Amino acid sequence: MPALWIAHVTVTDAEAYGKYAALAGLAIERHGGYFIARAGRYVQLEGKERPRNVVAKFPSVEAAEACYNSSDYQAALDYARNASERELVIIETTE
Repeated sequence: MPALWIAHVTVTDAEAYGKYAALAGLAIERHGGYFIARAGRYVQLEGKERPRNVVAKFPSVEAAEACYNSSDYQAALDYARNASERELVIIETTE
């Protein structure tokens, strides 16, 4: 079953986060993922507001998790760790 990688982010260092975003996008593509929403318009209805929301679709939960744990994504994540506050979840779709 396909899976969604859903991130809610507050960027605190735009320059460093830009480096993360460029490298993370490449890692996501290498693992069969693609973006279906990336920092677009949103409406916050509940919970903590994060102004950057990203959704990527992967072939499976395993593919999304393998991407997260890959050396190329972890190298990208080094830029995001001190440049953002974020939550990230992977969820299997019902398709």
